[in-house]
Amino acid sequence: MAFIDDYFARIGFHGEARADYATLKQLHLLHTCHIPFENLDVLLERPILLDDAHLADKLLSARRGGYCYEQNGVFTRALRELGFAVQDLGARVVLANPPEMPPRTHRLSLITLDDARWLADVGFGGQTLSTPIAFIPDAVQNTPHGSYRLIRNHDDYSLETRNDEGWQALYRFDLAHQYPADYLMANHFVSRWPDSHFRHHLLLALMRPDGGKITLLNRRVTRRVPGHPAATEELPNADALYDCLVEECGLALSHPVHGVSREALRAVMARLEQS
Repeated sequence: MAFIDDYFARIGFHGEARADYATLKQLHLLHTCHIPFENLDVLLERPILLDDAHLADKLLSARRGGYCYEQNGVFTRALRELGFAVQDLGARVVLANPPEMPPRTHRLSLITLDDARWLADVGFGGQTLSTPIAFIPDAVQNTPHGSYRLIRNHDDYSLETRNDEGWQALYRFDLAHQYPADYLMANHFVSRWPDSHFRHHLLLALMRPDGGKITLLNRRVTRRVPGHPAATEELPNADALYDCLVEECGLALSHPVHGVSREALRAVMARLEQS
């Protein structure tokens, strides 16, 4: 039970955990409010390892964040250890309206509880679901951090979110089971492909329990508080960014293996700003 205890401590879960919807919903929300989505290791040219030991060491012990393969890897491990029925899925990201259908580069999961199914995903950046949604097409479903819906397209589905302009498709997926090898290959592609978005921008997102969230795109930080317009600020330099990552986003950057020095972040940001 050491992993589960460490996971509960990392996300601030207290109480009795059961394989039921109440536990699933609480774990999902707490995860997105305590483990930031971030891609620092991609920018630092570090390998993104997906085995259980490395994921637990980085996200739990070192109190870092990660992207979808890491986030959902830790989350689904916890669910399985608690007795949940989890189906691993892969999605094609269409958020940027690509001219052609992209490959499967996103990890998510389908949870079955009795006769009901729930879409769970704790690793999609600023548009991450903060709670699971029922696997019911065409129904608008509200979460603490926005409204979503599933649209069926013949044999696959689109997850959409509502923004100021209307409905925006985030990704498309089918129900084909994904194996660890599928994630290994996709993870290698998105972390190493020269044109990958993760290699050219520093990204971070962290939900707040009150429905707010903080997101970063390089040195631009956006803070959202319920009932107020989003506030965006351009941080003046890499040192201010480092302070924001630690003090406001809760990243622990002093770990001997998974830590990030100020000098390393300065070098990363200098490279990004020159490209």
